[in-house]
Amino acid sequence: MRALSKKRSNTRTVQKLKHAPVPKPKADSRLSDAEQFLLPTYKRQPFVITHGRGAYVYDSSGKKYLDFLGGIAVNALGHAHPRIVKVVRREAARAIHLSNLYHNAYQGPLARKLAKISGMDRVFFANSGTEAADGALKLARLCARTATDAPDAPAAKHRILAMQNSFHGRTFGAISVTSTEKYRLPFAPVVPGVEFVTFNDVADLDSKFDDTVCAIILETIQGEGGIYPVTEAFWNRARTLATQRGALLIADEIQCGLGRTGHYFAYQKFPSKPDIVLVAKPLAAGLPLGAILTTDAVASRVSPGLHGTTFGGGPLICATALEFLNILEGEKLLENVRARGADLRHGLAKLAAKFPFIREIRGEGLILGIELSVDGNPFVAEALRQGLLINCTHDFTLRLLPPFVITRAQVREFLDLFELVLAKTPKSISTAPAQHTANPRPFAHSAAR
Repeated sequence: MRALSKKRSNTRTVQKLKHAPVPKPKADSRLSDAEQFLLPTYKRQPFVITHGRGAYVYDSSGKKYLDFLGGIAVNALGHAHPRIVKVVRREAARAIHLSNLYHNAYQGPLARKLAKISGMDRVFFANSGTEAADGALKLARLCARTATDAPDAPAAKHRILAMQNSFHGRTFGAISVTSTEKYRLPFAPVVPGVEFVTFNDVADLDSKFDDTVCAIILETIQGEGGIYPVTEAFWNRARTLATQRGALLIADEIQCGLGRTGHYFAYQKFPSKPDIVLVAKPLAAGLPLGAILTTDAVASRVSPGLHGTTFGGGPLICATALEFLNILEGEKLLENVRARGADLRHGLAKLAAKFPFIREIRGEGLILGIELSVDGNPFVAEALRQGLLINCTHDFTLRLLPPFVITRAQVREFLDLFELVLAKTPKSISTAPAQHTANPRPFAHSAAR
C-alpha cells in the first residue's frame, strides 16, 4: 500500500510539473533603463556586451562574437590589449585631467610622433573626429581671411567644397560638409558656403573650384558612404587646384587612417600631401581622442584664444595614444594589416564566385566593403546569430573593420562564419540599382563620430 501511495504521489507531482507555467527569462534592467532614459538616437541590438578579449567580445549570457566591426574602426588593437590596460591603470593613478593651461608629460611626445609619421608639422588635440573636422573648417576660414575682409562679414574666399556621399560627423560644422540629407536637412539651416562635388569626378571639381573656395575636404576612403577610395587622378587635381587657388586640402582619415590600410595614412600612396589631416577613431585605442595635423603655414595663422578644448589631449589619453603608436610600430602591425587584408580579399573573392549576389569588393587593408545586389541588413542580423559582428552601410554594403591584431586563423574563422551567413540569410526582394553610382541611397544604420 505504501508503495502504491508513493507511486500515486509521484504521478500527481509529475502532472503538476507538466501543467506548471514555464518561468519567463528575467528581464535585463539595463536594457529597460536604456529604453526609458536614453535619447533614441541609435537602433541598438537587444543584448548587453559585457567585455572583450582580443578579436572577440562577449555578451551578458556568455555568448562569444568575432568582432569584425571593431567599435566602428576604433578598436584597432582589439579588446583589453595588455599594454594598453597597463598604461590606463598607471596613468589613472597619476593624473586623468590637468587642463590645457599646463603642459603634461605626453602631449608633446605624441604630437612629435604624429608629425613624424604624417609628414605634417603641428598638432591640435580634440575629443573626437567630428570636433577635429569642425576645427579644420575654422582653420580654413581663418587662413582665407585677409586684412581687406570686413570682420563682421564673410571673407571673399569662404566657400568649402565637400564630396557627395561624404560623412564627417555630427556637429554643425561636420554635418554641413556631410552630403547625406537625412543627417543634414533636419538641422537646416546649417553652415553656409558649402557645395558638394561628385566624388572622383574631376570635371565636376573643375567646374566648382574658383577663387572663392577656401578649402576642399574629402575622405581618402569614404567609410560610411560604402568604402570608396579616392582616385589618384582626383586627388592630384584637388591638390593642384587648392595650391593654385590658395585653398586648403583637408584629408579626413578618421576611419581609414593610422594603419587601417596597411600604411600610416591612406594619402601616403599619392605623391603629394594635404594641408590638414584629420584623425581620431583608433588613436587612443578606444578612449576618446581626435587630432588635427597640419603644416607650419596653417599653424602660423593661429594665436591663443582662437580655438581650444577642455578635455582634448589629457595625460591619460595622450599616454594611451602614444602607447598605441608604439605598439603599431613595435609589433609590426602595418605588415599584419597588409597580409591579413590580402587573405581576406582572397577569401572574399572565392565567396563572390560562389554567391552571385555579391556584386563588388572594395577597400584596402582592413577596411573592406562587400556590395550586394540585395538588402544587406538581414545578413547583419544573421551574422549576429552566428556570433559575428559586422554592419551594413547604404543598405547594400557590408562593412568589415577587424582589428589590426587579427590572425590568419581568425580570418579563416571569419570566412567560414561569413559563408554560413551568406548561405542561410533569406534574400530580400529589395535589390540594389543595376548600375552603381558614387551616391547610393541613405543607409539604415546610424553612423557615429
